[in-house]
Amino acid sequence: MSYRAPLDEYRLLLNHVVGFDAVAGTDKFADATPETVDAILTEAAKMCEEVLAPLNRNGDLDPAVLENGKVRSSKGFAEGYKAVADGGWVAVSADPEYGGMGLPMTVTSIVNDMMVASCMALHLNPLMTQGQIEALEHHASDAIKDLYLPKLVTGEWAGTMNLTEPQAGSDVGALSSKAEPNGDGTYSVTGQKIFISWGDNDFTENVCHLVLARLPDGVPGTKGISLFLVPRNIPDETGAPGTANSLKVVSLEHKLGLHGSPTCVMAFEGAKGWLIGKENDGMRAMFTMMNNARLGVGVQGVGTAEGATQKAMEYALERKQGHTQEGTIIGHADVRRMLATMKADTFAARSIALSLAVAIDMSNATGDAEWKARAAFLTPIAKAFGTDTGIDVANIGLQVHGGMGFVEETGAAQYVRDVRVTSIYEGTNGIQAMDLVGRKLMDGGEAAYRLLDEIEAFAEGARTTFPELAELVWQSSENLRETTEALVARDMPDRFAVAVPFLRGFARVLGGYFHLCAAMAKPDRAEARIARFYITRLLPEHVGLLAHAREGAADLMAISPDDLAV
Repeated sequence: MSYRAPLDEYRLLLNHVVGFDAVAGTDKFADATPETVDAILTEAAKMCEEVLAPLNRNGDLDPAVLENGKVRSSKGFAEGYKAVADGGWVAVSADPEYGGMGLPMTVTSIVNDMMVASCMALHLNPLMTQGQIEALEHHASDAIKDLYLPKLVTGEWAGTMNLTEPQAGSDVGALSSKAEPNGDGTYSVTGQKIFISWGDNDFTENVCHLVLARLPDGVPGTKGISLFLVPRNIPDETGAPGTANSLKVVSLEHKLGLHGSPTCVMAFEGAKGWLIGKENDGMRAMFTMMNNARLGVGVQGVGTAEGATQKAMEYALERKQGHTQEGTIIGHADVRRMLATMKADTFAARSIALSLAVAIDMSNATGDAEWKARAAFLTPIAKAFGTDTGIDVANIGLQVHGGMGFVEETGAAQYVRDVRVTSIYEGTNGIQAMDLVGRKLMDGGEAAYRLLDEIEAFAEGARTTFPELAELVWQSSENLRETTEALVARDMPDRFAVAVPFLRGFARVLGGYFHLCAAMAKPDRAEARIARFYITRLLPEHVGLLAHAREGAADLMAISPDDLAV
């Protein structure tokens, strides 16, 4: 399949849907003019289409392997990574002081979207580095920044994050890794970490691990955790990677998908590390990287959905089966329904992700509390709905292929296998939903209500052009407002029991809003027809979801384990 970057859709989103003009209007991002952004995205698209996309099947068929304690990457990945690094695509939003482009996170998110659609397994490497760059920019000492950031920004060195342990997955506070002071400002880090994406590679000079560990006086739980930078090779006095550190890759996980991305079990055996941030404040520093990653993982869902949609569309235009006016299966109504669902949901998820990126950019550029609150509120929605959409769309894509989708040679199944993990890592989607109804509603729902006010005001203005669609979006927003009010009045157990349907219902309504924005911008074009499909056929799902969200916990928890047993 030949991937083609959806540049026209990105332009529509930036110019008419997610409000990127506000970002470009700030002093911080004044250089992000439409012409500049368009030129950058065009170059990134060329790299993704010509260099990365041909590697996608290689990563699946020629997986990364561990040989003599070193990772050997999939065929062509070294060359693909070099194209990413040489183009500056690792550090689109990094601080120019250290060699980054200093562009908005919105631009980075679009570049990541294209890289995922082209080759998700390889994209995971620069995604991890992007998060580490941001964490070091915010929390590291000047000496650490000066030494590490220029190398990470150029892609000469790669970054990872090490949180999970066999007994400490989502419950990070249960970790057992230890850090002992060496008396010279460094620490000896000991412990085992699992599920470390790109814990090693054979194409960067160094791999820099951010590792959560507990100091000798660290209290139990998350409040006693510190963060350490532990490089694979300890830099010498010139800054070049020197002697090997006391760490190793124990094994690679055998996974459902993402075979080209080595997921490592890492052992730190008194490895030399440097404290990042303050002692016992590691979670705050790590969350800088994790929040970056949550947007990035939501975008992974979107990019996979795009790749799966393009592949399914290509097949539907070629496959002859039955009699249709078009001569191929795209003429069958049910196939048309599946393809329309794929395209409409991908647009909705992409709009939510880029709306979050805009909020992050505006928060960084202005320091405004409302933008910060909007970014925080949208983060779990973008991550969960983006990845759920990637999974759903990839599954539909396989269905479009029929029996051939179940045959590995077509490549349709790879999207299903590769994307499945995204709803699990960087905080499962259930945890994202709990965060939404818990921490993100602690303001009494103010951030949510501001979004709903915006939706309803836009819908009012759209009534003259699309009266039916505007009314459906307005009514969905009112339904969501009433459900949010009911949820805010409840205690946490009731909220947590209905968190997932509430998040998905909120995402459905946001999708309707963004599709209406696109229809208003292109009232006589394909965008309006896709918007009508979403608003009349997919948006109504919010009714059932929000009915579920109003039920609370009592009936759910009344179901005993014995009731569920065989």
